[in-house]
Amino acid sequence: MTAASGRGPLDGTRIVTFAPLYQGPYATMLLADLGADVIVVERPGTGDPARAQGAMFDALNRGKRSVTLDLKRPGDQEAALRLAGTADVLFEAYRPGTMERFGLGYPRLSAFNPGLVYVSISGFGQAGPYRDRPGHDLMFQAVAGLLDGLCDRPEAVIPPPDLEAGAVVGALYAALGALAGLLGRATTGRGTHVDMSTHEALLAILTLRLEPVLNGGPVAAPGREPGYGIYRCADGLPLALGIGFEDHFWTTLCRATGLTGHAELRQAERLRRSEELVADLAAVLATRPRAHWQETFDRVGVPASPVHRLREALADPQVVARGTVGDLADGGGRYVRQPLRLSGYETPAPAPAPHLGAHNALIPGQAPTPTPTPASAPEGRALPPTTTIDPPGVTAS
Repeated sequence: MTAASGRGPLDGTRIVTFAPLYQGPYATMLLADLGADVIVVERPGTGDPARAQGAMFDALNRGKRSVTLDLKRPGDQEAALRLAGTADVLFEAYRPGTMERFGLGYPRLSAFNPGLVYVSISGFGQAGPYRDRPGHDLMFQAVAGLLDGLCDRPEAVIPPPDLEAGAVVGALYAALGALAGLLGRATTGRGTHVDMSTHEALLAILTLRLEPVLNGGPVAAPGREPGYGIYRCADGLPLALGIGFEDHFWTTLCRATGLTGHAELRQAERLRRSEELVADLAAVLATRPRAHWQETFDRVGVPASPVHRLREALADPQVVARGTVGDLADGGGRYVRQPLRLSGYETPAPAPAPHLGAHNALIPGQAPTPTPTPASAPEGRALPPTTTIDPPGVTAS
């Protein structure tokens, strides 16, 4: 296949983002990896609050450019308007109504730039009784029902889950919304406003659990599938078994572990006798070290994996073989590649996260920042000269 020109399928696409912290940076990082030119608009002096969290900003902002604007100042609102006029996609993650107060809401910007795909990221969406409710990931998981399994635990204080599921899922839906808007624009010539609710994103991924409830069907059967869980081996190391409802995997597991008396049990019976079967399986797995069981299960075809700590996950042979961990340009550190592998496109190493305001020269009428631009910072395309001229009828707010 002949290699495509540019850094990826989004080469030539400009994204301007006013979405700090986690979701917006994660979504736009994925798009930057696909070749988009991403310009991050940050507060002067402090920048994205994630900069204060150490590596958080660096991890989510590779390959982007940074400009600083104070959106409470009319002059900077005007500069933001002109910058948005050069964008194909705009991301924002303020509380609903905030961008309108800055004079940067979708109706005004779409009049200024009719092809703009405008992605609004919020906790509960742009309408509804919770529209203005502040919050972070845990509360969105809670209200969406994602933590249903914790409701019956007896503890007075229940530890939260480790994964920021709302942030990750919301970022993926936001990126999907941007791509859908660009695809639609190719047909209609018009942009669109993408209203992405983190709450609704979590409800959407619970479809398999929620639709039976909606349609009067049975809730998921009580009981635990004994072949789906984490067990300690003889050396104390944990091993994850991944048998869901498949009877043939259960049969193979029982034969490999010597539990032949249980080998022909179907799922309904396994769920009914869950406590007994979990105990029997735990006792057998505790007789041999994890490496023995992993080798055995790989040989006979039982789905199982070691439970890795973070450093172990990065050193896993599958990660090494796939080149999942890469080096940023010019010695800027290491990073985890996004999982999309597109044939026919170059995949150069991205630049590290930019210094605050390193690309202020991009803003029409803005003096370059005194902060030196690192040699590895992405350059992208310059703003066309026409962006310094207001279109008819558009004035600064």
